[in-house]
Amino acid sequence: MIPDLSELDAYLERTGADGYLIEADGTDSDQRYLSGFTAPDPFVTLYTGDVHLLVSTLEYGRAVRNARAESVARYADYDHRANVDTHGQTRGGHRTLAAFLEDHGVDDVAVPTAFPVGTADGIRELGVSVSADYDDVVESIRAVKTDEEIEHIRETQRANQRAMTRAEELLRSADVEDSVLVHEDEPLTSERVKEEIEITLLRNGCALDETIVACGADAADPHDRGSGPLEAGESIIVDIFPRSKETGYYGDLTRTFCVGEPSETIAEWYELTAEAKAAALDALGPGISGSDVHDVVCDIYENAGIPTLRADENAETGFIHTTGHGVGLDIHEYPRVSTQHNELEPGHVVTIEPGIYDPEVGGVRIEDLVVITDDGYENLTDYPERLRIS
Repeated sequence: MIPDLSELDAYLERTGADGYLIEADGTDSDQRYLSGFTAPDPFVTLYTGDVHLLVSTLEYGRAVRNARAESVARYADYDHRANVDTHGQTRGGHRTLAAFLEDHGVDDVAVPTAFPVGTADGIRELGVSVSADYDDVVESIRAVKTDEEIEHIRETQRANQRAMTRAEELLRSADVEDSVLVHEDEPLTSERVKEEIEITLLRNGCALDETIVACGADAADPHDRGSGPLEAGESIIVDIFPRSKETGYYGDLTRTFCVGEPSETIAEWYELTAEAKAAALDALGPGISGSDVHDVVCDIYENAGIPTLRADENAETGFIHTTGHGVGLDIHEYPRVSTQHNELEPGHVVTIEPGIYDPEVGGVRIEDLVVITDDGYENLTDYPERLRIS
């Protein structure tokens, strides 16, 4: 994929910077997006209209082969060892970086707001002007996905749905003993279901650091990963957000299940949340603000007497998070579907995930992943919604 960086060119021209500089490792999505390269150790990406990389000798050959860059240089090309011997590891590194910038005619750089302050101060001392990019220009560019990126996300979401299917199968096949789910004569735990999710994802080319299988009171905390035995009659939130090992793009999917008869409150919350998600999807489209979509969800909940953060920023129960967020090389990225105003554009990939939470009752969340199109949206999720599964 060759990204359209004309917006970054315009930003550099507007600010008068000679280049855009990133120093990070391969987990930094802006770095990966600009360079097309990942590495476990920090390296440098400089954008001046073309991409130039500064990497260790260890990574040099792979960067030359795989990076989307006009040039690739090694630290050794700028007397890095001598710089370190004379000035120490940190300040010597600053001199190496300054020499790399000088080699490309750059003495004024824009950097992400998370750029290392030590590096910024160090190259300033060597005559390089450094200014923070408060517009988050690269993230803004990344937010509008190409057809190729959308296909990457679609593939990850397909793998995600296979993992959700496996989780649901495990819950459905469980027996119930004294209100506890039992599988193969052992209590079925959150950890066991998460293990099956991870195995399924690995077999489908994806991985994740963690996932959510949260039951009962655990499900009342939107980011509680869940632990211990799962119980019948309680809501079980399964939220899976894997990343493709090949492309780096995420998927995101949440369903809420109940083995056995749910409480009347959980059943009502589920129907209300399904209604809120459907209404949010109906509101989606190009030119619509994410805040307007969030308002639709809040209206439905508030009209039903459910607390929301929009109505009370100190609310601890009810709808206590935003409606959604962008998804791409990061699991949470621009744009937002929240109280924050940002206009949705074709190519934006966002989640729609309303939910209700109360530790006295449990929690309910339903989440789809969609892409904004020229005339509305396309749902990248094709997974049924059902609360009771046995």
